[in-house]
Amino acid sequence: MTTRTDAPTPHETTPAAAPRRRVRRLTPLFLARQLLRLAGSLAVLVVASFAMIHLIPGDPLRQMLGPTAPKELVAQRRSELGLDQPLPSQFTHYVRQLFSGDLGTSFFSSQPVTDLIGQGLPNTLALAVLATLVALAVAVPLGLWAAVRTHNGRRRGTETAFTTLTGAAVAIPEYLYGLALLLVLALGLGLFPPAGLTGPASFVLPVTALAIAPAAMIARLARVETLRELDTDYMRLAHAKRLPAWRLYAVHLLPNTLTATLTMGGLLLSGLITGSVLVENVFAWPGLGLRTVEAITQKDYPVAQAMILVYGALVLVVNFLVDILLGILDPKSTLSTPSAATRREG
Repeated sequence: MTTRTDAPTPHETTPAAAPRRRVRRLTPLFLARQLLRLAGSLAVLVVASFAMIHLIPGDPLRQMLGPTAPKELVAQRRSELGLDQPLPSQFTHYVRQLFSGDLGTSFFSSQPVTDLIGQGLPNTLALAVLATLVALAVAVPLGLWAAVRTHNGRRRGTETAFTTLTGAAVAIPEYLYGLALLLVLALGLGLFPPAGLTGPASFVLPVTALAIAPAAMIARLARVETLRELDTDYMRLAHAKRLPAWRLYAVHLLPNTLTATLTMGGLLLSGLITGSVLVENVFAWPGLGLRTVEAITQKDYPVAQAMILVYGALVLVVNFLVDILLGILDPKSTLSTPSAATRREG
């Protein structure tokens, strides 16, 4: 007669263990390659921002000073700005200014451009970061819920409603959301300040306008990733073990769907930084977007040139950080150290 020991079987010790994402140590070669790519992109951006003022049709100084400005005044301003020098000399002077932190002076306000950027950049970043966090906080649970409810072709009505509403939400530009929120909630109901930065309540409408379309896009992605994970062996085993719902979805399912979702969130952050230009103008938000539109309409070329440079640099840096984060989190990445790769092959 055989007796059963109290020791659990291996099958019992690891019920529905989800594959764990191990943080990888990035190789110096990968980091060097990403830094080199970032440096090359920044160099192209510097050349493009310098070329902008020379690609404007006509004479930028004449457009700025007006058609009736005396020729002597135009020539004097051109000499003061160094625009009468050969292009190589102008570019060398421009690069030297950039490395010294001098982005020029506004034609209209006579303020240093770096001061204007310093006043507007924190407000623009605050909008973009808050909108990204709100979009992720809403989209990830929504996408997971939609995937669980529509898994294996169930609840076709829910699937149709989800895809239709999120698709429509993605298609509408952010500034239209801003106008609608402004008309209804600010001017109509008076629930929030209609313009400017007067306190925490001022963030609600512009952040909501920026977050709606990204939230819909991330929710669609989160649903697709969740559906893929629901068909894996470990999730089938978890269902068979009748684990509690919170453990099944929060512990086993959610961590394995976040890589692509977080990557998209990082990419959307860079898009929201540049996409906030029109939303900032709708709400008269004191950020870079408002300054950029003012500079373009006033033909304040030093400010417009610097804004292009700043926006481009922000997008490149955010994309660089997303690449690094993806290299750390993605379990399918080939960015592990050579020693780890050798151990796996062995």
